[in-house]
Amino acid sequence: MISRVIISGGGTGGHIFPAIAIANELRARNPKAQILFVGAEGKMEMEKVPAAGYEIVGLPIVGLQRKLTLSNFALPFKLAKSLLKARRILKQFKPEVVIGVGGYASGPILKMATSLKIPTVVQEQNSFPGKTNRLLSKSVSAICTAYEGLESVFPAEKIRFTGNPVRQELKELHLSRAEAFAHFPDLDPNRKTILVIGGSLGARTLNESVLNALDRYEGEQVQVLWQCGKYYVESMRNELAKRQVSTVVLTDFIARMDAAYTLADMIVSRAGALSISELCLVGKPIILVPSPNVAEDHQTKNAMALVKNDAAILIKDSEAKEAVMNAAFELLKDETRSNRLAENIRAMAKPDATAAIADVIENVSKK
Repeated sequence: MISRVIISGGGTGGHIFPAIAIANELRARNPKAQILFVGAEGKMEMEKVPAAGYEIVGLPIVGLQRKLTLSNFALPFKLAKSLLKARRILKQFKPEVVIGVGGYASGPILKMATSLKIPTVVQEQNSFPGKTNRLLSKSVSAICTAYEGLESVFPAEKIRFTGNPVRQELKELHLSRAEAFAHFPDLDPNRKTILVIGGSLGARTLNESVLNALDRYEGEQVQVLWQCGKYYVESMRNELAKRQVSTVVLTDFIARMDAAYTLADMIVSRAGALSISELCLVGKPIILVPSPNVAEDHQTKNAMALVKNDAAILIKDSEAKEAVMNAAFELLKDETRSNRLAENIRAMAKPDATAAIADVIENVSKK
């Protein structure tokens, strides 16, 4: 069993929540394990990690901005300061293994850990790795991936195909449809339901797609459960009030995703790595609209890993406003294709990913 672990990374929920899932698995295996998180100052991990019950230390590291800004001139100094602080943390905490999940903070701490000969593991969520993990891959001990075929960017002998950690409550959906609908009393159990999720902050394009088809839901005999995000909820609520639509249930955030997934007949989503891992477990027909506002277009690459296995439909963000709901209506009417997509995406699920990653971490620490 591992007794002392550092987990580093963050910046987005796609990095933070897998990191917390890994920590929970290691803590379950050894309740006395000391687990320290290292994040970037001012980023969301500094709030989310303590809320999950773990200690976190922040580094002053920042990312390179694509536009010429003053922060880019400060980057070398912040990097040097972060490397020194990372080395100090490692010397004081004395971890048996250091885990990087991606994001700014994982760079300095893993760089220093490898220089001190401390075993290290990278957990890469995406089908196209970020720059930090690509740079670290030559020196770390092992790399846990969620997608196959990454030998072109990572050393093949270090790759462990494990899948992505997902929320515990989604590993098995135990709710009946009746129980799921009880959590959303404004939905009609007798109607087909489209679940639209643009992430916790929402997605403008997906919101426009829902609005663009408001006049059609009644005629198509469908309803929409719509997570629009906190930035958009007031304006979307005003739009629905103007149109007096009863076939759409709007919310800024869905807390009971297990219920939402259970009652959905099909799902429209962005293509973040964590979302796709969950959707594979859910096993419903899905339409993916990759965000164009991510580094190196990795969401499109994530989506294509499913599309090539006939496990999802991909619609470009630029075409989504007009195309998403048309595709959704057609898919609901095509039972054969819906069943095929659901069966194929279910076959890609990795429900034991967190345990597999913990096994890799334990093996690396022993070596």
